[in-house]
Formats: sequence, C-alpha cells, structure tokens
Amino acid sequence: MTDLFQEPDDATPLEPGERDGLLQTWITHRHDLNEAEQENIVNGAAWARRPRGLKAVDLLNDEFARTLHKRMFGDVWKWAGTYRQTERNIGIAAYRIPMEMATLFDDVRYWAEHATYPPDEMAVRLHHRLVAIHPFPNGNGRHARMMADLLIERLGGEPFSWGGGSLADVGELRARYVAALQAADGHNIGPLLAFARS
Repeated sequence: MTDLFQEPDDATPLEPGERDGLLQTWITHRHDLNEAEQENIVNGAAWARRPRGLKAVDLLNDEFARTLHKRMFGDVWKWAGTYRQTERNIGIAAYRIPMEMATLFDDVRYWAEHATYPPDEMAVRLHHRLVAIHPFPNGNGRHARMMADLLIERLGGEPFSWGGGSLADVGELRARYVAALQAADGHNIGPLLAFARS
C-alpha cells in the first residue's frame, strides 16, 4: 500500500487544505485515487468531445479551460475547476494565473488565425505553456494533454499518443515526458513534439 497523497518526485504535492477537498470517502489508498480520477477523466473527455460544433477558438478561453478541469476532476476534488491559491515547486505565482491564462489563450488564437505554427506544434506549445503556468492544485499535466488533444482534433488532426502509456506511474515513460518538458522550458520544443506523437 502506498500513502494516498504520495506523489512521484517530479509531481506537485497537494497542500494540506487541498487534501481536505477529497470528495470520495471510500478513497483510502493511492490506487483508489488513481482509479477514481481516471474514471472522472474519461467522463470529462466524453463531455469535451460530444458533438456541439466547437471550433478551435472556442476552446481557447478561461471558461472552457476551467470547466474542462471541473469535468475531469469534479467528482473527486471539491476544488476542481478553480485556480490554485498557493505557491508550488513548479509554475508561476498564484496571483498571476488569471492574467497568464488570458495571455496564453490570446497567443494561441493568434497562432491559429495566422498559421504561425503547424497544428501539432501549436497544440504542443499550448500544452507546454499550460504545464508551465500550472493553474490548478493538481491534474495540470492531464488537463494540458486533454486541451492539446482537443485543439489538434479541432484543427483537423488526430489526438496525440503521449508516449502510448500511463504517465501517472514513475518510470521510463514519465522520465521521457518530464525531460521533453524541460527541453521545452529551454526553448527546444522538438523533444516534446516527438514525445507527443510517440
């Protein structure tokens, strides 16, 4: 058995007050939490992909991003869909999140309107910036990957494979993902583009 709130070393730990936001009392071990979150994420993905005529630009706003996070994690966490209020070992200062999210969405809308980048690169850059901002207490990587997948689908492409396995577990696949994110932090988007399609 593992501690319910034990995160991999490269993941962002929850603050004690955020841990109190766990809605399901039956969750007592990490495996239970992973299972509950994954079921919630599947339901959130189904909601996001239901036919409703959304264009790429319809995804690129604060309301959609927060609603998607709530749909992905709201059955498990009380704070789902709300921006974090605490500082982290990754991401920007909490008070800057709303402003940086607005800037990100403005940038991606511009890229889409002016074909600044190929579709895959545009979606991967959206993913990278969302992870760098780290707007939510938890679930940022999974939310950012879903946003990137939704964007590439709306741009006419196929969803990414993101290495073809689970990034929740510590191991070689997660290490490759984290290394690709770190390369993108250094302005080398190539490894993250390659990982997204691997």
